Amino acid sequence: MGHVRDLPKSKFGIEIKDKGNDEFEFVPTYALMDRKEDTVRKLKTVAAKADEIILASDPDREGEAIAWHVEEILKDALKDKKKKPLFKRVAYNSITKEAILEAMDNPREIDMNMVNSQQARRFLDRLVGYKLSPILWKKVRRGLSAGRVQSVAVRLIVEKEREIEKFIPVEYWQIRVLVKTEKNEEFWVEIAKYKSDKAEIKNGEEAKNILEVLEAADYVISDIKKSERKAQPHAPFKTSTLQQAAANVLGWSAKRTMNIAQKLYEQGDITYHRTDSFNLAPVAIEAVRKFISETYGANYLPASPRMYKTSGKVVAQEAHEAVRPTHLELTPENYTGQEMAMDEKKLYSLIWRRTVACQMAEAVFDDTKVTVKAGDCELTANGIVVKFDGWKKLFKKDKEELQALPELKVGEKLTKKKIESLQKFTQPPARFNDASLIKELEKRGIGRPSTYAAIISTIIDRRYVDQKDKKFFPTSIGKAVVDFLMENFPREMQYEFTAKMEDSLDDIASGKLKWMEMLSKFWGDFSRKLFKVDKESARVGVPTEGTGKKCPTCGEGEIVIRDGKYGKFLSCSRYPECVYKAPYIVYVDGVVCEKCGKRVVLKKTRTGRDFYGCEDYPNCTWASWKKPLTKEEEKNESQPSNSGETEEE
Repeated sequence: MGHVRDLPKSKFGIEIKDKGNDEFEFVPTYALMDRKEDTVRKLKTVAAKADEIILASDPDREGEAIAWHVEEILKDALKDKKKKPLFKRVAYNSITKEAILEAMDNPREIDMNMVNSQQARRFLDRLVGYKLSPILWKKVRRGLSAGRVQSVAVRLIVEKEREIEKFIPVEYWQIRVLVKTEKNEEFWVEIAKYKSDKAEIKNGEEAKNILEVLEAADYVISDIKKSERKAQPHAPFKTSTLQQAAANVLGWSAKRTMNIAQKLYEQGDITYHRTDSFNLAPVAIEAVRKFISETYGANYLPASPRMYKTSGKVVAQEAHEAVRPTHLELTPENYTGQEMAMDEKKLYSLIWRRTVACQMAEAVFDDTKVTVKAGDCELTANGIVVKFDGWKKLFKKDKEELQALPELKVGEKLTKKKIESLQKFTQPPARFNDASLIKELEKRGIGRPSTYAAIISTIIDRRYVDQKDKKFFPTSIGKAVVDFLMENFPREMQYEFTAKMEDSLDDIASGKLKWMEMLSKFWGDFSRKLFKVDKESARVGVPTEGTGKKCPTCGEGEIVIRDGKYGKFLSCSRYPECVYKAPYIVYVDGVVCEKCGKRVVLKKTRTGRDFYGCEDYPNCTWASWKKPLTKEEEKNESQPSNSGETEEE
């Protein structure tokens, strides 16, 4: 059921008592959450008849806070009763018979350090959200809101976009030659050196000079180097790497991944999915090693168990196991227990394979580098031979990264079949997607794995970023808010400051720091800054995009594209003097309506989610979440595609 009690939605809900000398006390007013009254009523009814109440919510900070809130509600309801039940807290890492029985044999009291850490996070977010948002309304645009961590995440995306905008492409040329051996075996070699220097071909003229040499040259193998390479398996999944893998392999959002993982956990199929740890229980390692030996053979089993060190700081109370299957014998192929839905099976397969692979033998390859001399040019080819697949046995390859080379020898003459010369340009930095944004947040210590999905969902819902083709683009609102906050709240927008706040929350959870002390220190500086910015800072405008068309209403202003709550729309540049407004229609190039053949437009739901529809609505009601294919894409649809299970997840 999740949380039953929280700070109220409609008001601030925290009384701040100034005790002097920058010391404050924060007194919350908690209220039952929407649609939780019935749940609480049922709890009170059964609690009144009980001798013992066992609190068995999730084993993390949020779960500990839920247990505390439930205990507080029930204690209050039962305070006038003669019968006062005994409260016990149990926590387990998987919903299996063994784990639950062990937890029931080892009850404990509620860990108030973890509860206070959760409360401190909640209070911090409320202090920033409720106190900073009105200033954004006043200085930027009505209806905006700020988030302590979300605003910093938007900063990452805005800065990446500005890096891309400043990028200047540089021309270069790629030249490769298809050569043939005396036995008619073909392979490609690529230009590496020209006149003993590294071949950096910057323009067509330089490419032409090299092509002339290659056309006239004889091709001879001048060197062959072979080296053995070993590839170690990846660590088992923790929350962040599971989210990244699901984004890269399955194309899922962090929110979708966590929803599916929640189902798998509740079904007892995997261990708890919110974890910072790579640790596996000794009993789990033993079971995995036994499975490998019996299923794949002794040569796939390393001499000793593999141990994976968790980098960075792991809070003791949250150092659960890595995410793993609870029953190894339930392979993705033979799972029959819960009529597993397709999405659940896909995610379970990733988790199962990563868990088994992490204890398997390394994969061994022979890497080969062939050097070919052609006049003043030196060309190279790289090849690979798999000597032992090891842990990669569990993963299907969709393509070889390196070509397979024939048997060759130094001094062997080759015949040129054809030369390819391609003009290329350096590419700007890649925009963030779910996987790379989570990786960056984790690297910088911003947020925690259990919060990444919520951070990403929030910045999309608030229209600070758009997500197109799984990439994040900042909106004009997002840019304006980041610029305003960077100008007026530079400390709070620092990556290092946000990470330090997370460390402080961890210290509260481990009992090293008092939560009121941490909140006081933050609020003293922040409240003074709020007052100063409210009085002194200038208002900033949200940039618009011009269309070059005159406003049809006033005839004076230009029609501009603005970002609104539900996406982009057209309005007059003279707003609010002129109130002209119209929908902003985005036509999807190269695709037509499957029903009537007219153009397809990109639309948004009221919650901001993109969908595709016919331009002739309401006469034609065709719509789809999935982008319809162009004719070219329809041709490619029949080509072999990635199965979604590579070793590179």
